[in-house]
Amino acid sequence: MVTAVKQPRLKTLYRDKIVKALMDEFGYKSVMQVPRLEKIVVSMGIGEASQNKKLLDSALRELAQITGRRVVKTVARKSIAGFKLRKGMEIGLMVTLRGDYMYDFYSRLVNIAIPRVKDFRGTNPNAFDGHGNYSLGVTEQIIFPEIDYDKIERISGLNIAIVTTAKTDREASSLLAHLGMPFRK
Repeated sequence: MVTAVKQPRLKTLYRDKIVKALMDEFGYKSVMQVPRLEKIVVSMGIGEASQNKKLLDSALRELAQITGRRVVKTVARKSIAGFKLRKGMEIGLMVTLRGDYMYDFYSRLVNIAIPRVKDFRGTNPNAFDGHGNYSLGVTEQIIFPEIDYDKIERISGLNIAIVTTAKTDREASSLLAHLGMPFRK
């Protein structure tokens, strides 16, 4: 007996309601013209990792808990003497989320994590890159409920890049607003 796989709530909302709303708003002729989420890249730079490998390992565990996916270590591309950095040293972490994992992460980010930010007044509406992609910086990883506050080595920030198929920033902004991104007014 085959059981049906449950789709993320946000993905069904996008397919059933948001696509129609965006088609009306921008006058698209085909459903394939409607912008959609392509991928979400979550990265974390650990500058002190060159001196302390324990920080990199704990950050790797935390990022894996947050995203639910395997984390890739990033290495320095060139040596910089001022930062005591050598080419090939592990200095950061990243995860690329696609498909259902991407929609689950986005839903948790918008509905659970972002409202937990202290003195939150909305995300920056001008953080688009000109090609329909949005970048968001989170200063503390402890806003995610998966992280146990007592077991963290140090508080560190995350970079979240949301890549869409939108051609313009206006289309991408509308897409993210329909998906629940709390933009500052």
